[in-house]
Amino acid sequence: MRLEPVFLFDLDGTLVDSVYQHVLAWKEALDAEGIELSVWRIHRKIGMSGGLFTNQLLRETGLEISEERVDRLRRAHAAAYRRYSDSVRPLPGARELLAWLTDASIPWAIATSGRMETAAHNLAVLGVDPEHTPVVTRDLVKYAKPDPDLFVAAAERLGAPIETAIVVGDSIWDMLAAARCKALGVGLLSGGYGPDELRDAGAIRVYEDPADLLRHVDEVGGRR
Repeated sequence: MRLEPVFLFDLDGTLVDSVYQHVLAWKEALDAEGIELSVWRIHRKIGMSGGLFTNQLLRETGLEISEERVDRLRRAHAAAYRRYSDSVRPLPGARELLAWLTDASIPWAIATSGRMETAAHNLAVLGVDPEHTPVVTRDLVKYAKPDPDLFVAAAERLGAPIETAIVVGDSIWDMLAAARCKALGVGLLSGGYGPDELRDAGAIRVYEDPADLLRHVDEVGGRR
């Protein structure tokens, strides 16, 4: 018996071109708190959970960060991101890839480390209605990436075993989460991580962006 695949997509940097808007929004939030952190260091943390982001921030800066400060940072990031979000666009081939999967009757869902307060705009830009499409955000799980909870919950929404899932993401945190739940990880370069980094984190294939994945979708089990 052939087990049919399902596709689970990260959102930022995978389907929409929003990574650097998130980086700048975090930079603005950190600056407002007087926390010095280089832009490139922030980029390396995009895609992981806010809690892990904070833990790494503590290690890198040696600061003590209270729960109140963490909440201020989250709210400041969300407010700044809303100002930057007008420049967010779908990545090349993103809409076409999702449409192809739908036409091919291959189930798919979105699992993002972002909360709905920032994900809602990105979903709208992509043309995805969370009322009709399975979308799992940070608000809905206990732990985010690199924990696998988001992807496990997304597979459950599709009624599919996680072992049949193709996890598509742009960061090492996506690939690590996929490996931890025994899904297959497919990496995209559209978020700024290099191909070797994605493969070292567990990606079985690496493509440039959603358009490139669509051209090679049969390589990862996508068939009509």
